[in-house]
Amino acid sequence: MVAQEQLRVVRCGGSKLNGSRAAFSADAKYLLCATGDYVKVYSTTTEECIHILQGHTDLVTGIQLNPQNHLQLYSCSLDGTIKLWDFTDGILIKTFVVGYKIFAFYSLAGSDDSGFVIIPKNNEEASDSFQLALVRLTKAPGQEVETKELSLILDAIDHSPKCTAFGREGEYVASVRGLHLRVYFFKKKKIHSFPLSARTVKGANNYFTCVACHPKEDCIASGHKDGKIRLWRNFTHKKEYTFSAMHWHHSAVMDLAFTVEGTNLLSGGLESVLVQWRDVSETKKEFLPRLGSAIEHISVSPDGTLCCTLHTENKITIIQSNLRVSAVIQGLVKGSNVKTGLMVDPRTKALVLNGKPGHLQFFCLQSDKQLYNLDIVQQEYINQAGLSQTDLVKAAFSAQGNWLATVEQRQEKESDLELQMKLWAYDEQMQSFKLNTRINMPHEDHVTALCFRDTDGVEDGIPTLVTAAKDGRFKVWVFVDESDADKQSVGWICDFVGSYHNYQADNCCFSEDGSLLAVSFEEIVTVWDSETWDLKCTFCHPPGKTWSLCFGRLSCSKYLLGTTDHGFLCCWNLLSCALEWSTQLGVIVLQPDPLSENIAAVSCISEDSDLFVFRPNEPRPLCIQKNVCRGKVQCAVFIPRNVPETVGSEKYQWLSRSQLYFLTETQELMTFSTKSPEVRLTPSSKQLASEESLPMTPFYLLLGKHREQQQLKKDADLGKAVIHSHSAQSSPAVKELLHTPAHVLPSAAFLCSIFINSLLISKGNKSNGEVANEVEMESEKAEDESDEDVAHTAMEEDPKLTEFWGEMTPKLSKSQEKELRKIRKTDFSWISAL
Repeated sequence: MVAQEQLRVVRCGGSKLNGSRAAFSADAKYLLCATGDYVKVYSTTTEECIHILQGHTDLVTGIQLNPQNHLQLYSCSLDGTIKLWDFTDGILIKTFVVGYKIFAFYSLAGSDDSGFVIIPKNNEEASDSFQLALVRLTKAPGQEVETKELSLILDAIDHSPKCTAFGREGEYVASVRGLHLRVYFFKKKKIHSFPLSARTVKGANNYFTCVACHPKEDCIASGHKDGKIRLWRNFTHKKEYTFSAMHWHHSAVMDLAFTVEGTNLLSGGLESVLVQWRDVSETKKEFLPRLGSAIEHISVSPDGTLCCTLHTENKITIIQSNLRVSAVIQGLVKGSNVKTGLMVDPRTKALVLNGKPGHLQFFCLQSDKQLYNLDIVQQEYINQAGLSQTDLVKAAFSAQGNWLATVEQRQEKESDLELQMKLWAYDEQMQSFKLNTRINMPHEDHVTALCFRDTDGVEDGIPTLVTAAKDGRFKVWVFVDESDADKQSVGWICDFVGSYHNYQADNCCFSEDGSLLAVSFEEIVTVWDSETWDLKCTFCHPPGKTWSLCFGRLSCSKYLLGTTDHGFLCCWNLLSCALEWSTQLGVIVLQPDPLSENIAAVSCISEDSDLFVFRPNEPRPLCIQKNVCRGKVQCAVFIPRNVPETVGSEKYQWLSRSQLYFLTETQELMTFSTKSPEVRLTPSSKQLASEESLPMTPFYLLLGKHREQQQLKKDADLGKAVIHSHSAQSSPAVKELLHTPAHVLPSAAFLCSIFINSLLISKGNKSNGEVANEVEMESEKAEDESDEDVAHTAMEEDPKLTEFWGEMTPKLSKSQEKELRKIRKTDFSWISAL
């Protein structure tokens, strides 16, 4: 019986890269990062994601290399488990079930059967009190082991891993919270507490933000909210301790990290500058500025050659020891409010939305990687609270992706509104958008919507843009080409201004063929002819303003749909100019599929959002999916697939040509899938490349293909047959021996016989061509022998007898003789067993 397909809401990428500290492999060739409920392994040279470690069912809160084996990795999660991985092969070795939500995990070099975890006191995520506990990592057999024996070390600590650090050789642990630094000594089993006053005479803010311990000396570095860094010494004595202060940061120090030998201290904060304190002194500092956004976490590689910074804009910067940036891994930039909504670049099929302040980001969903950023505002962003800065609020693409329109605004006071609209033309040489026209104050009030007209079915083919605003007008902008002799200006100009009883214009959209324009003015929906700009008809459905509009497509192009702020979804028939149907669903998002008649509507009546997929001409929805996410969906978009997907169920056929993505209140990018998690989340590579192999870059692929073509041409010129022999490198046994880590390999005596046998050429491993040639040669040889036997027998036999049998037996053709010989050789001994 075939299992019925189910529609799942899945995370499709764009997860946070900056949720916790990253970890380097021992040789600094790979960077491991917790993102969502899995761990990603990146190459530090190519920036590519090598593979994904999957197994946790909740957010991964921390990762750390196994001090006993540098090829293994520990990961902890809110699902209450600690998992041990072989990250080079992507193999899950063991799962330790703790039973508590784990916010951090620490493993020390001296203890291979224990670790330390930060857990909530009452096992509640919202708890204000957290504990540092010792957990036993038993070596019991089995892949999943319960380890619920916990020993309390420190109570009332901060849940952040940055606020707890272990000292030299694991002799003590330091933890900061509020205005207190506490140090627990394991041998003495004593706690020393060092409090600070809330504010000094100079008004400094002494609250702790992070802590780090020197790897070689008894020294603790602490960061504070006022930007100071304190170095604590002689803290083994409760009253004779000393500390010195270093100050450069103008705001809170967000993370600290010592280098491997402890000679330098790295610090970062809101200034987007990595500061290296040489010899741990204030007088010798080095800076790496302009890193893009605030630094949240700092990690150092075990060999000391690299370090990395994790930023608030969901970015990882890999930095060499000489403070030079070597690689950047950019994830989906997430902001507090996506004002542009979700869009699709028609050229690259990339997801486009607000990125860094004043930027548009183009994000590839297939590779889970940002393609590039487009600087729209073109102003330096100043990170200062309360400062009014220019913001990108609207954007739209033309149907073919040749034009991009953006609107930016800045408003300090209610009366001081600065608006600017920019039109960007796509440059084929630059492979990016280039500014074509800048229009200051396109409207007298905030712009509420803008849309392009599809010029494929229009005779003149002039690019046309419509903007709607709160000033009660909508404006039509057209592009004037330089070939037009009547117009001296080259660029976009206003061609028409429309209004309706001075009502506020809320939204606008074009029909599929571009012949009609719909503009909503509060409760009234107006339909205009895009050739003459004459008003054709109006629709009204009180109460509430109509804030979302869309036309039907293909066979449903005669319908116009709209939603009101009272939750009504209305469908009007453009031919009869009457209301076709309406329903009150509390729709907050209305999104049409560009490749079909399907329309997706997301409603939120209670605390959860529901999905309805329907066609305007059918009364019943095609699909209803309840509780797609917690809270309201901010925006959604259909993205066409490169290759249509085969969907078995008729109920989910709307997913075959396009895929629906939506953004939640918590900035999680989600989508819908009918595939099982095992099929959907396939690692990009099951195995890391060997040390001798080159990275599979596009240049490498092109060069390899060119060399292969040259070799084939050379062989053809020399008249040689190209023979693909099974070399020793392609043998499964050799691959297993070369690519599998030594700590998981069987003994050498066991592998010796397999390895030797793999080098021998077996007759059973011949190619299909060789087998076919041998069969043909044998059949020809058999024919020759048969002909000789027939000739020899004919000489010996009586001619009269031959004539007699010749009359009785019909003559066989050569093909029939071959078939007869095959039948003779067939073994029919199995019949005797019946």
